[in-house]
Amino acid sequence: MTYGETPSQTVGPYFAYGLTPGQYGYDFSDIANHIVAGPDAKGEHIRIIGQVLDGEGMPVSDAMIEIWQADHEGVYRTEPVSIENAGFRGLGRCGTGTDAQNRFVFETIKPGCVVDATAPFINVTVFMRGMLVHAFTRLYFDDEAAANARCPVLQSVPADRRDTLIAKRADTATGPEYCFDIHMQGNRETVFFDV
Repeated sequence: MTYGETPSQTVGPYFAYGLTPGQYGYDFSDIANHIVAGPDAKGEHIRIIGQVLDGEGMPVSDAMIEIWQADHEGVYRTEPVSIENAGFRGLGRCGTGTDAQNRFVFETIKPGCVVDATAPFINVTVFMRGMLVHAFTRLYFDDEAAANARCPVLQSVPADRRDTLIAKRADTATGPEYCFDIHMQGNRETVFFDV
């Protein structure tokens, strides 16, 4: 017997109101949003900015990016928490349609190294129209070159493609920003992991 796809197996805007309601014009709050760390969270406060680009290099206006990361000590949250109560959620979601330039922007802290890892990283999931399965990747930091060189996961990626996983730091008047564009196809396609 063959069954059809369920909403959880398709991309659609089926649960837009719970995932990125602002992107679709709903006026109620998100369960998780672009603020991963509040102003009182410990650690180096950073901003992650990027675009999801299609095979032609054009920004995708309706993608959703979800990140999950450890705190400044390399510890993951195991239970949902609010920014107001804990200062750091560890989980963030941002739709590219919420920004005039079709960017995703996360306010967070730089993670510490988790157990069995040699370099700090952030887990990234891409949800996008036309994809039946989400794409999984990682964001590493260009100012952690020595640690990145020791990371077995990053070193398992072909040398000529590793830079697709490295976010570039810029020090701005409002604090450190890391640029991390996600290329879905083409010559600069981001490395995605089979999870």
